[in-house]
Amino acid sequence: MHLDFVVNQVLPLVYWLLPIAIVAAAVKSPWFKGMMGELQVRFFGWLRLPSDIYRRIHNVTLKTPDGTTQIDHIFISRFGIFVVETKNMRGWIFGGEHQAHWTQKIYNKSFRFQNPLRQNYKHTKALAKLLGLPEHFIHSVIVFVGSSTFKTKMPDNVTKEGGYIRYIKSFRSAVLTNEEVENLVSRIQSGRLAPTRETHKQHIQNLKSRNNPEAERLCPKCGSPMVRRTSKRGVNAGKQFWGCSAFPKCRVIQNIR
Repeated sequence: MHLDFVVNQVLPLVYWLLPIAIVAAAVKSPWFKGMMGELQVRFFGWLRLPSDIYRRIHNVTLKTPDGTTQIDHIFISRFGIFVVETKNMRGWIFGGEHQAHWTQKIYNKSFRFQNPLRQNYKHTKALAKLLGLPEHFIHSVIVFVGSSTFKTKMPDNVTKEGGYIRYIKSFRSAVLTNEEVENLVSRIQSGRLAPTRETHKQHIQNLKSRNNPEAERLCPKCGSPMVRRTSKRGVNAGKQFWGCSAFPKCRVIQNIR
């Protein structure tokens, strides 16, 4: 009887606490933070970039020679095309335009992450190829949301939260006609992969494969298989790297981490 009493008292509490614990874990997950950051950027865009001037497309996955690339937000206007990458981070952010990696510092702990400008460069290249446009028509924009603070001077196109709106609106010289804008919107919509769960799942698998130093990979430029090679001279003599199998026609190399 005593055990039955305890169970009857505890079970209702568990029924309440378990969903709360699940929700709390989800809120702290990188997936949830990323989703909320993208929604915040969407909201600012909807609120402050008139839809009759700035056409917007979100969550665009494009094929690339080595798999896929995923773009958070694209704003298409007569003043150019703006490719927006969202970062939901906290702490102090240190970085420079030409550095391969930036640093996030939270209290006494430091974490390295890829320079988002380099990450977004692949997005702009893929979009330029799809649309057949010169790269100067397409502008890279990085938006940090969350409780982060820049501790080094950032380029104008690296912004905090709604600051990206000011950057986009600073372009005032028309380079496209309204008809061209509508044509580009249509080409992006028809050239993207279907925005489905399966597309996202496959993109994540591609990312994991590219980040695995032992996994086979394709050249990001020409799509040929990459092969392991060993440096024979210079300061890197004896070190291995990934080289395009189409060498010397294609000279792409990647470090083995």
